[in-house]
Amino acid sequence: MYRYDSYDQSIVDARVEEFRDQVQRRLTGALTEDQFKPLRLMNGLYLQLHAYMLRVAIPYGTLSGKQMRKLGEIAAKYDKGYGHFTTRQNLQYNWIKLADAPDILAELATVEMHAIQTSGNCIRNISSDQYAGVSADEVADPRPWAELLRQWSSFHPEFTYLPRKFKICVIAGDDDRAAMKLHDIGLKLVERDGKIGAEVYAGGGMGRTPMVAPLINDFMPEDEIISYLEACLRVYNRYGRRDNKYKARIKILVHEIGVEEYKRQVEEEFAHMRTLGLNPPVEELDRIRAFFAPPAYDTGLSEDIDRADPAFALWVDRQVAAHKVPGYAIVNISLKPLTGIPGDASAEQIELVATLAEQYSLDELRVTHAQNLVLPHVKKADLYAIWQKLEEAGLAEANLDLITDIIACPGLDYCALANARSIPLAQKIAQRFAAAERQAELGELKVKISGCINACGHHHAGHIGILGVDRRGVENFQLSLGGSGAEDTSLGQITGPGFSEDGVVDAIEKVTDLYLAERESGERFLDTYRRLGMKPFKEAIYG
Repeated sequence: MYRYDSYDQSIVDARVEEFRDQVQRRLTGALTEDQFKPLRLMNGLYLQLHAYMLRVAIPYGTLSGKQMRKLGEIAAKYDKGYGHFTTRQNLQYNWIKLADAPDILAELATVEMHAIQTSGNCIRNISSDQYAGVSADEVADPRPWAELLRQWSSFHPEFTYLPRKFKICVIAGDDDRAAMKLHDIGLKLVERDGKIGAEVYAGGGMGRTPMVAPLINDFMPEDEIISYLEACLRVYNRYGRRDNKYKARIKILVHEIGVEEYKRQVEEEFAHMRTLGLNPPVEELDRIRAFFAPPAYDTGLSEDIDRADPAFALWVDRQVAAHKVPGYAIVNISLKPLTGIPGDASAEQIELVATLAEQYSLDELRVTHAQNLVLPHVKKADLYAIWQKLEEAGLAEANLDLITDIIACPGLDYCALANARSIPLAQKIAQRFAAAERQAELGELKVKISGCINACGHHHAGHIGILGVDRRGVENFQLSLGGSGAEDTSLGQITGPGFSEDGVVDAIEKVTDLYLAERESGERFLDTYRRLGMKPFKEAIYG
């Protein structure tokens, strides 16, 4: 993991004291809310329906046991005893008092964490693959590049006030576990002639106008990626619309001027950027890479797993993934209990996962964009002990990528922008399909729910996606089918008129019944939908 040097720490400490003064001036009335709003947003502090919400950055989803433990302590001390893990690999506290915000940031700073650029029209948290560094299919660990991009983008003077928020993702394997093509810029590290570079995708995103990012460069050498991204952002910053926030994202610019014209302007700008010497020296990337060197794995470990306990065996089959080092495994921890809130974890659960990371995962854990957690370095011999501890804490749900592993935004229960409640709907769907046998029969089926068009729940990328809308003061839910945030990226298509909360659960049951009746051998739900098309599913729903 990357560790702060004195420069990193001084930046974060200075920001805490700056914000402490700003909060004090707001509390005394020296600053109005209109004056204070842009200042608090720069520090990840939102004003939600009922309270302030603080969004904490977890760069590329990687953190230590000590950092995780601090998140739990803050949840217990300043919130209502829980935190919410988000689709950008961050954590949110939903019940923050304004007067406490500077103290929370100060506590975060003691463990090399912050909330800088988790809001505002700037480059947000850099996201990545939760299996980075441990997956056998990657050409390199993408996290050194994600960290370099974090440092490059933090307080970047030219990109602090972009037309709209800007999201970057870095992956390095053929399996896309981070929805890379649905970002403003996506980088996929690749190898060509023995050299590492990146495929560059630009102009993706969800929200009001969802788009899959097109490829704009099939190989950018690693020593020029920073200059190339500078060029991409300069073109966007120059021409991105500031008169209409609904048309301000880079996806709109790329769509309106065309991919080829955007590429041409980027290449023209890139030629200029290359003359400025902005790329970091090779030594800087090497310095960062050293923090991500493989840990000291034990050798000669057994590959055997005692599967005598059927509940444990089921959990292993569903939640444990292959590790590139013999004798080790990747453990996925579900934050989707059948009666719970997707992505929520109590202070006690956060504390437990911190302890498990320290004891069993070489002091490292990950947050996924699907609102789950990962222990990336677990000996297979320790799996049973971990499962037992997770079971006791209510964290041993065996539902990864199944219909109850639902992504859901906080929705109208918390968010001032939402039109409908996501959480109760997610709970009703999970309860309808709770039987383990039924979930297993359906197989991989990703349900994603957003409470408004901003798509924080990634509904466009759901095999089954649900969007909450307001129909003359009544909550209504649009159903879409066929989306994917994986390497086979696609956008879901709306089935037709919306439903009530109970009605959309019934519609999902009709959709899944048709899938089971019509699927061919080896097909996932998404495969069957793509083969049959929308028509038979629409007939099953509305017929």
